[in-house]
Amino acid sequence: MLRSLLPFPILLVGLVLWAPGNQAQHCRLVPKQQVQLGTIPQAPLSGAGNNTSSGSVQPSQTAPTSTSTSPSAMPFNYGKDTIRGVNLGGWFVLEPWITPSIFENTNNSDIIDEYTFGQMLDPDYALDVLQNHWNSWITEDDFIAIKTAGLNHVRMQIGYWSVPITSDYTNYTTSVSPYVPGAWPYLLRALNWAKSHTVHVILDLHGAPGSQNGYDNSGRRGSANWAQGSNVNRTLDIIRFIAEQVGGMIDVLELLNEPAGYQSDIGGVVSGYWQDAYHAVRQVAGTSLKVMIGDAFLGVGNWDGFLTAPSAQGVLMDYHEYQVFNYNQLGFSQDEHITSSCQVLNNLKAYASSNLYTVSGEWSNAITDCAKWLNGRGVGARWDGTWQSGQQVFGSCDGYSGDSSTFSSDYKKFLRKYWESQVAIGEAVQGWIFWTWKAENADDWSYQKGLSGGWIPQDPTNRMYPNICS
Repeated sequence: MLRSLLPFPILLVGLVLWAPGNQAQHCRLVPKQQVQLGTIPQAPLSGAGNNTSSGSVQPSQTAPTSTSTSPSAMPFNYGKDTIRGVNLGGWFVLEPWITPSIFENTNNSDIIDEYTFGQMLDPDYALDVLQNHWNSWITEDDFIAIKTAGLNHVRMQIGYWSVPITSDYTNYTTSVSPYVPGAWPYLLRALNWAKSHTVHVILDLHGAPGSQNGYDNSGRRGSANWAQGSNVNRTLDIIRFIAEQVGGMIDVLELLNEPAGYQSDIGGVVSGYWQDAYHAVRQVAGTSLKVMIGDAFLGVGNWDGFLTAPSAQGVLMDYHEYQVFNYNQLGFSQDEHITSSCQVLNNLKAYASSNLYTVSGEWSNAITDCAKWLNGRGVGARWDGTWQSGQQVFGSCDGYSGDSSTFSSDYKKFLRKYWESQVAIGEAVQGWIFWTWKAENADDWSYQKGLSGGWIPQDPTNRMYPNICS
């Protein structure tokens, strides 16, 4: 339970948050009007509907001030218009490499993810830190800057522990301990900012019960236990709740980020989950809300003919491409990084031509794993040999990550070329979303720093190397 309580009701996007004296009363949610399901062709996908559905907030949460809930004036024409966007990583799901200061300030090296952050800290302190972070890491000014940079989408991450589902909407536990909930009101405010500045939103369930991949970006580093017990069914109820509550405020709902399909138990349930979650969204949000799935690390070819029209519609495929997490790719020359990007382009284009609309939903400018704690808090880099002894060492990390003031002009020139090669992937299919907008000390991963540093153009359609993959 959160310790920060309001002594008075606040109206947030049409929902009253009651003071502690009313805690015994459930927050009753009003379902959206059901939309008749149909068999709309896959191409093109229409944008999100204009219904604005508000989200519920648990009585004990402190809410930021609400802004207007008027929807975007123009829906996005998926399949015709190109998605050009950026992830807002590290905001509602902590990642130690994006905001290392939050973890360093705990003075406890055993705090390695959001799970241990809630588990090992005083609840009042943890909540205070998180509320300050939710209130300041991304602000309305960032949405304005994103729009000014010519981008039309943000992909926003949420952990299941921040979704205020109640026992009225699930037969499974609603406990999220030891996670610290409370981000939901800040998410609602962010959705209003996006609407105000005509930035379209992909909302991504980034962390599921049990962890879908064992990465710290799922909320809990270690074992991936999502396929165990009731976790999958619990996730279905959470997705249904999200779709019902904010389906009218977002354009695309991503059913789960990066489930570890290479792990046999998860690989055995993920296709069924995609199907069940798709139908759950359709039941409560109709056909205007688009649905996004991922390749679960199995490659898009594994999903040939899956959730395609006419049995399903309004589904997009999310593909993630990084070239820094294995020794073979770290050994690439700069030209080989470009070549690898162009090979991905051809693979995705072939898939998208006869399957789902496809988005390159995560990628970065990094060609090393040198960003501090990229591989986990307290874990070094493969690049300089600090990750594991006895492995290949590629050189010093100096000048490759961290503060871009250390980047050489030649390196910045390459970063521009590499950025264009990866943008070419997304432009060849249905779009792209860079990871991530900002990071405390990893400028090779920051779109914001790329803009100010000159290796990302102010206009994302500007090309210095227009035929880079020709």
